[in-house]
Amino acid sequence: MSRRNLTVAKIGKLQPLKDTILVHGMEFKERLSQGGLILLDDDMKSQGIRPRWAQVYAIGPEVQDINVGQYIMIAHGRWSRGITIEDEDGEKTIRKVDPNDILLVSDEKVQDYTMSDKVIA
Repeated sequence: MSRRNLTVAKIGKLQPLKDTILVHGMEFKERLSQGGLILLDDDMKSQGIRPRWAQVYAIGPEVQDINVGQYIMIAHGRWSRGITIEDEDGEKTIRKVDPNDILLVSDEKVQDYTMSDKVIA
């Protein structure tokens, strides 16, 4: 992951305001399709248009039906650029999600097989 010489913010606890939802763990890596085609890293590129799964990191006091730790699928592009933080669990990239564009919720991590079935190691 390229941080372009940015400093990692070390934090204790974040408390989002109002209906804000913060997530981490979104994947933008190269993947391998079921037919053997390599799907390139699609971060910030139009060819990567698809919804993404992420884990909920923190929620604001007005958020209903979603809890910290759950996994949510977010409509394409309905998240902010990330900021890298370091907390007691290590380093992660946090993004703000538009609560109106959450498509699915899961209590368990979901394998993202959209357009592929394998991540290239």
